[in-house]
Amino acid sequence: MICIRRARPADAAAIGAVHVATWRTAYAGVLPDGYLTSLSALRHAAGYETSIGDRRHGHAVFVAVAKGADAPAGTPPGEEEGTIIGFVSGGRSRRPGFADGEVETLYLLDDYRDRGIGRRLMRAMAAHLAVVGCRSVMLWVLKDNPTRWFYQRLGGRPMAREVIRFAGESMEQLAFAWNPIEALLTATAPASEA
Repeated sequence: MICIRRARPADAAAIGAVHVATWRTAYAGVLPDGYLTSLSALRHAAGYETSIGDRRHGHAVFVAVAKGADAPAGTPPGEEEGTIIGFVSGGRSRRPGFADGEVETLYLLDDYRDRGIGRRLMRAMAAHLAVVGCRSVMLWVLKDNPTRWFYQRLGGRPMAREVIRFAGESMEQLAFAWNPIEALLTATAPASEA
């Protein structure tokens, strides 16, 4: 069973580990190898622990938790809390004028892709942003990120592009938007609601 729930401070270490694991696979060949090998799950965990507790600007973090038969191989039997396999974070937009809300991160372990979990995480964030008063939502993704098709499949409309410096290199990133936010809620609705 996979459940989506609001993150708790105790989840920070697992979230940091998911962040590092997904970056190393998604950005292999996109970001420098030295940068990817230097990523620290512990350092990311510290940042996420702060992020989980920060509710300013409508900020929230949601996690996907696998339990039972859906838990990763090697999970001890009877693991009550389950294993975090993905997460999403966001809040009010960091750049006024683009959209009211922003999805800041969405990461899911490779073994759990193409099962509707990313869609469920996006829905949790969109529903949260709608509740805190956001009428539109956007996100940034590196142009060379091989999973950017996911946002397009959910109806995200390209709205901007820019070149940024990251890991010592120039990279292009794209912004996708859903305006109104109901477009994302509809695109991520379970089949029974569509």
